[in-house]
Amino acid sequence: MAALVRISSVCNRGVSPLLFRSSFLIRPLALQKKDRDCPYLISANIHATPSNYAGSGSKAASLHWTGERILSVALLGLAPIAYCYPGPAVDYSLAAALTLHGHWGLGQVVTDYVHGDFKIKMANAGLFLLSTVTFAGLCYFNYHDVGICKAVALLWSK
Repeated sequence: MAALVRISSVCNRGVSPLLFRSSFLIRPLALQKKDRDCPYLISANIHATPSNYAGSGSKAASLHWTGERILSVALLGLAPIAYCYPGPAVDYSLAAALTLHGHWGLGQVVTDYVHGDFKIKMANAGLFLLSTVTFAGLCYFNYHDVGICKAVALLWSK
Protein backbone atom coordinates (compact mmCIF):
# COMPACT_ATOMS: atom_id res chain seq x y z
CA MET A 1 0.00 0.00 0.00
CA ALA A 2 1.23 3.43 -0.73
CA ALA A 3 2.40 5.66 2.06
CA LEU A 4 1.49 8.82 0.21
CA VAL A 5 -1.72 8.97 -1.82
CA ARG A 6 -2.65 12.01 -3.87
CA ILE A 7 -6.31 12.87 -3.57
CA SER A 8 -6.13 16.12 -5.49
CA SER A 9 -7.86 14.50 -8.45
CA VAL A 10 -11.01 14.21 -6.33
CA CYS A 11 -10.62 17.76 -4.99
CA ASN A 12 -10.14 19.32 -8.43
CA ARG A 13 -13.34 17.83 -9.86
CA GLY A 14 -15.69 19.94 -7.78
CA VAL A 15 -15.72 17.78 -4.65
CA SER A 16 -14.27 19.61 -1.67
CA PRO A 17 -12.78 17.46 1.06
CA LEU A 18 -14.53 17.61 4.41
CA LEU A 19 -11.76 16.35 6.64
CA PHE A 20 -8.61 17.02 4.64
CA ARG A 21 -7.72 20.49 3.39
CA SER A 22 -4.46 19.56 1.68
CA SER A 23 -4.01 17.67 -1.55
CA PHE A 24 -1.97 14.89 0.06
CA LEU A 25 -3.05 12.25 2.51
CA ILE A 26 0.05 11.20 4.40
CA ARG A 27 0.22 7.87 6.19
CA PRO A 28 3.18 6.90 8.37
CA LEU A 29 5.48 4.29 6.91
CA ALA A 30 8.38 2.52 8.59
CA LEU A 31 11.27 2.65 6.13
CA GLN A 32 14.93 2.02 6.43
CA LYS A 33 17.13 5.04 5.95
CA LYS A 34 18.54 3.83 2.63
CA ASP A 35 15.05 3.47 1.11
CA ARG A 36 14.10 7.11 1.72
CA ASP A 37 16.05 8.22 -1.31
CA CYS A 38 13.75 6.34 -3.69
CA PRO A 39 10.48 8.32 -3.95
CA TYR A 40 8.76 5.59 -5.98
CA LEU A 41 8.85 3.30 -2.95
CA ILE A 42 6.86 5.61 -0.72
CA SER A 43 4.41 7.25 -3.10
CA ALA A 44 2.05 6.10 -5.79
CA ASN A 45 -0.52 7.65 -8.07
CA ILE A 46 -3.84 5.88 -8.18
CA HIS A 47 -5.71 6.27 -11.44
CA ALA A 48 -9.29 5.12 -11.76
CA THR A 49 -9.98 5.88 -15.38
CA PRO A 50 -12.72 4.11 -17.29
CA SER A 51 -10.14 2.67 -19.69
CA ASN A 52 -8.81 0.47 -16.87
CA TYR A 53 -12.21 -1.17 -16.52
CA ALA A 54 -13.15 -1.44 -20.17
CA GLY A 55 -13.21 -5.15 -20.86
CA SER A 56 -15.47 -6.60 -23.47
CA GLY A 57 -17.61 -3.52 -23.85
CA SER A 58 -20.77 -5.14 -22.51
CA LYS A 59 -22.79 -3.66 -19.72
CA ALA A 60 -23.61 -6.99 -18.13
CA ALA A 61 -21.43 -6.39 -15.07
CA SER A 62 -22.91 -2.94 -14.57
CA LEU A 63 -26.46 -4.26 -14.88
CA HIS A 64 -25.66 -7.10 -12.48
CA TRP A 65 -24.30 -4.61 -9.93
CA THR A 66 -27.40 -2.44 -10.35
CA GLY A 67 -29.62 -5.49 -9.89
CA GLU A 68 -27.81 -6.39 -6.68
CA ARG A 69 -28.37 -2.89 -5.30
CA ILE A 70 -32.05 -2.90 -6.29
CA LEU A 71 -32.51 -6.27 -4.60
CA SER A 72 -30.81 -5.02 -1.43
CA VAL A 73 -33.08 -1.98 -1.28
CA ALA A 74 -36.10 -4.22 -1.97
CA LEU A 75 -35.10 -6.45 0.94
CA LEU A 76 -34.93 -3.39 3.18
CA GLY A 77 -38.46 -2.54 2.09
CA LEU A 78 -39.73 -6.10 2.50
CA ALA A 79 -38.75 -6.28 6.18
CA PRO A 80 -41.34 -3.79 7.48
CA ILE A 81 -43.94 -5.00 4.97
CA ALA A 82 -43.45 -8.55 6.24
CA TYR A 83 -43.96 -7.35 9.80
CA CYS A 84 -47.05 -5.23 9.08
CA TYR A 85 -48.73 -7.28 6.36
CA PRO A 86 -47.76 -10.96 6.59
CA GLY A 87 -49.20 -13.14 3.88
CA PRO A 88 -48.40 -15.56 1.08
CA ALA A 89 -47.34 -12.90 -1.43
CA VAL A 90 -44.82 -11.45 1.01
CA ASP A 91 -43.66 -14.94 2.04
CA TYR A 92 -42.90 -15.98 -1.54
CA SER A 93 -41.33 -12.59 -2.30
CA LEU A 94 -39.04 -13.04 0.70
CA ALA A 95 -38.21 -16.58 -0.38
CA ALA A 96 -37.19 -15.42 -3.86
CA ALA A 97 -35.34 -12.29 -2.70
CA LEU A 98 -33.43 -14.02 0.11
CA THR A 99 -32.43 -16.89 -2.15
CA LEU A 100 -31.25 -14.58 -4.93
CA HIS A 101 -29.40 -12.34 -2.46
CA GLY A 102 -27.63 -15.34 -0.94
CA HIS A 103 -26.86 -16.80 -4.36
CA TRP A 104 -25.24 -13.59 -5.58
CA GLY A 105 -23.30 -13.15 -2.34
CA LEU A 106 -21.94 -16.68 -2.32
CA GLY A 107 -21.21 -16.33 -6.04
CA GLN A 108 -18.88 -13.47 -5.19
CA VAL A 109 -17.16 -15.63 -2.58
CA VAL A 110 -16.67 -18.34 -5.21
CA THR A 111 -15.32 -15.76 -7.66
CA ASP A 112 -12.86 -14.36 -5.13
CA TYR A 113 -11.59 -17.50 -3.43
CA VAL A 114 -11.94 -20.48 -5.77
CA HIS A 115 -9.18 -20.90 -8.36
CA GLY A 116 -8.74 -23.41 -11.16
CA ASP A 117 -11.19 -24.25 -13.93
CA PHE A 118 -12.45 -27.55 -12.52
CA LYS A 119 -12.80 -26.17 -8.99
CA ILE A 120 -14.72 -23.13 -10.24
CA LYS A 121 -17.11 -25.33 -12.24
CA MET A 122 -17.71 -27.59 -9.25
CA ALA A 123 -18.18 -24.66 -6.88
CA ASN A 124 -20.67 -23.01 -9.25
CA ALA A 125 -22.56 -26.28 -9.65
CA GLY A 126 -22.69 -26.66 -5.88
CA LEU A 127 -23.85 -23.07 -5.54
CA PHE A 128 -26.68 -23.57 -8.05
CA LEU A 129 -27.70 -26.76 -6.25
CA LEU A 130 -27.64 -24.99 -2.87
CA SER A 131 -29.68 -22.07 -4.20
CA THR A 132 -32.23 -24.40 -5.81
CA VAL A 133 -32.64 -26.44 -2.63
CA THR A 134 -32.91 -23.26 -0.56
CA PHE A 135 -35.64 -21.78 -2.75
CA ALA A 136 -37.51 -25.09 -2.92
CA GLY A 137 -37.25 -25.49 0.85
CA LEU A 138 -38.53 -21.98 1.53
CA CYS A 139 -41.41 -22.46 -0.92
CA TYR A 140 -42.24 -25.80 0.72
CA PHE A 141 -42.17 -24.12 4.12
CA ASN A 142 -44.44 -21.32 2.87
CA TYR A 143 -46.94 -23.75 1.33
CA HIS A 144 -47.05 -26.51 3.96
CA ASP A 145 -46.35 -24.56 7.15
CA VAL A 146 -46.97 -21.08 8.58
CA GLY A 147 -44.68 -19.18 6.19
CA ILE A 148 -41.60 -17.06 6.71
CA CYS A 149 -43.33 -14.00 8.16
CA LYS A 150 -45.34 -15.85 10.78
CA ALA A 151 -42.40 -18.11 11.62
CA VAL A 152 -40.25 -15.08 12.46
CA ALA A 153 -43.13 -13.59 14.44
CA LEU A 154 -43.46 -16.86 16.39
CA LEU A 155 -39.75 -16.81 17.15
CA TRP A 156 -39.98 -13.26 18.48
CA SER A 157 -43.10 -13.96 20.55
CA LYS A 158 -41.47 -16.53 22.84
